[in-house]
Amino acid sequence: MVFLMSHGAKVWTALATVYVIWGSTYLGIELTGETIPPLFAVAVRFICAALLLAALTRWRRGPGAFRVTRAELGSAALVGALLPGANAILFVAEQHVATGLSALIVGSVPLWIVVLRISNGDRPPTAALASVLVGFAGLALLVRPSGGAPLWALLIVVGSAVMWAVGSYLSSRLPMPRDSFAATTYEMLAGGIILLPIGLAATHPHPAHFSARSIGGFVYLVTFGSVVGYTAYVWLLDNAPLGTVATYAYVNPVVAIVLGALVLHESLTWATGIGAALVLACVAVVVRGDRVAVEVVDQAAAAPPR
Repeated sequence: MVFLMSHGAKVWTALATVYVIWGSTYLGIELTGETIPPLFAVAVRFICAALLLAALTRWRRGPGAFRVTRAELGSAALVGALLPGANAILFVAEQHVATGLSALIVGSVPLWIVVLRISNGDRPPTAALASVLVGFAGLALLVRPSGGAPLWALLIVVGSAVMWAVGSYLSSRLPMPRDSFAATTYEMLAGGIILLPIGLAATHPHPAHFSARSIGGFVYLVTFGSVVGYTAYVWLLDNAPLGTVATYAYVNPVVAIVLGALVLHESLTWATGIGAALVLACVAVVVRGDRVAVEVVDQAAAAPPR
């Protein structure tokens, strides 16, 4: 059926897939963390996802895709420590912070990337600079203890966004494996291997205590969140304008908010709503600028999915 679609229909189908799947991973994280220890869950998730992605990559592109230099492998391991590490602390924070609010804070990643570019001597457009200032004002409104979320947990989510931005930024500046699927496979595998002993030391998982809801959330994260969504995303990079692909950065939080309200009955305060509007509007301005859109998409392309 997909093969009979027009090119435009395929693009919008893939875009909707990325919107829904990556926007729903926040809900998957919340459900998984209900009964599965978070650090253990993240480690096993990325190891399983890496193995699945490796099998898919070998089938589609052959074993040659995994040939890398030592420098490329080391870079992939470093980025893998940062990006799955960001996901790990998000898992911990979401035990105390609503999924919609977490998604909004993590949605500020493009703003942090602009800050990193500035620190490296780049001079983004004036509109991007102004958007960063206004966007961080909105972020300050979000990072206020509200709805029972403690400040320390909110700050951990901010830390996750910063780690994600740093890892994504480095991924476009370090020698990485040329094949994007292979690069992501190495990153997820490295992150999972690093996190697994930490997760086992921090807690003692008891599979008999894992609920069906948590197991379902975990399976969803491994299959749809890490493989299906990423495959659709990489296809988009080759078949759609970068500015269009970059819209995931501000659509995903909206999807997360809707799902959090429908499934978990989460609600937003007026202050959170204003902060959300500021952050999302500023992220939209940033990623719609051609140069910044290319920067955001290129860096996200080498980053494992959330």
